[in-house]
Amino acid sequence: MDFATLVPVIRRLALEAGDRILAVYDGPDFEVKSKSDASPVTEADEAADAHISAGLRAAFPDVTLITEEQSDSHALSARTFLIVDPLDGTKEFVQRRGDFTVNIAYVQDGIPLRGVVYAPAKGRLFYTLPDGTAVEETGPFDKATPGPTRPIRVSTPDNGALMVVASKSHRDQATDDYIGRYAIRDAASAGSSLKFCLVATGEADLYPRIGRTMEWDTAAGDAVLRGAGGRVVHFDTHLPLEYGKPGWANPFFIAYAPGVELKK
Repeated sequence: MDFATLVPVIRRLALEAGDRILAVYDGPDFEVKSKSDASPVTEADEAADAHISAGLRAAFPDVTLITEEQSDSHALSARTFLIVDPLDGTKEFVQRRGDFTVNIAYVQDGIPLRGVVYAPAKGRLFYTLPDGTAVEETGPFDKATPGPTRPIRVSTPDNGALMVVASKSHRDQATDDYIGRYAIRDAASAGSSLKFCLVATGEADLYPRIGRTMEWDTAAGDAVLRGAGGRVVHFDTHLPLEYGKPGWANPFFIAYAPGVELKK
């Protein structure tokens, strides 16, 4: 893959998908349907997915494409692929809380090497540059020409006063019990893949996820976090999280800034 070609394409498609999502978000009431797994889906998910998929297939016709909203792609198997969650945080979208994101990633040999995470309602755009380092671009966002960016880097954590971020819609007692094993300065809740980006920027040190996720939920945020010097590991073994797993389901995991003394 030519990353100098890939990065501008996925950045542009994420921004264009964000426009389609906001057109629904800022409009009158919209229909919320249930998928086979009982998770919600809206016309915004479907419009963003159609746009991103068409753009990726046109630009990279020989690369396997996996997207949350196209169930026929879920049966595919690959170690190198593009993976898309066109609207991560649909529950946040439906409740108009703003913590939803557009996610596109490129995975090679099981590792998310490049990715973009765009939070259109919050005006935050994170992505990896062709060299793999991670940046946040400041708006307004021009589709054709990237604006000013700042390099992002994980924190140097203080294990006596950690900042933790956890799921807003999926917070449970098991998560709270695990967080309780650490010395915490503060804990915040956020939706969608923004949690990875908050660790990537140093706004948080630790993000544990004790609950169901799929690879399209995490790949782009994982790529951004890795590009900022962070890590994502299995909850139990602390081995690196890999992609291209059968069924695309993730184990429980921990995303963190190196230096955090992980608990078991």
